[in-house]
Amino acid sequence: MKARLAASAALALGLALGASGCSMLTYQATTEHYTASDGVSADVGDLELRNVLVVSDDGEDGNLVMTVVNNGDDDVELGVQFGVGGSDTTTIEIEAGSTVALGVDDVEGIDVLEPVLLEGIDAEVGGLLPMYFQYGDAEGIEKQVPVLDSRLSEYADLAP
Repeated sequence: MKARLAASAALALGLALGASGCSMLTYQATTEHYTASDGVSADVGDLELRNVLVVSDDGEDGNLVMTVVNNGDDDVELGVQFGVGGSDTTTIEIEAGSTVALGVDDVEGIDVLEPVLLEGIDAEVGGLLPMYFQYGDAEGIEKQVPVLDSRLSEYADLAP
């Protein structure tokens, strides 16, 4: 009887270790940062750019959509270059310690800035538009930003 009880306990312990041991050795994909939306993300100095995308129905003019978090102590002027060879530039004022949204109608708890119209982007809808983000002395970054159209319901009102 004692031998049968000990064998049952050993078998239960072996099954528990065998069933849970693989998670101890397996790569954990949830520890990796990734962009879980339609847009792309980037960090430029103290600024966090999130879900950056352009909404355009014709590929000529587009609405820049993104959220910007300024973790710094200073107001900054974010420069955005776009177009062939980065020939066109627009600037966006971001206050210190603020989170702002661009290109959307209303976001609860976040300041929404005026839409930024990118004219003459000459991009293929469904393709990528090279954009360069930079402010002050912070090292800038170039990102390939998706260009989407208004066929998706969440972007229906965002096309210029």
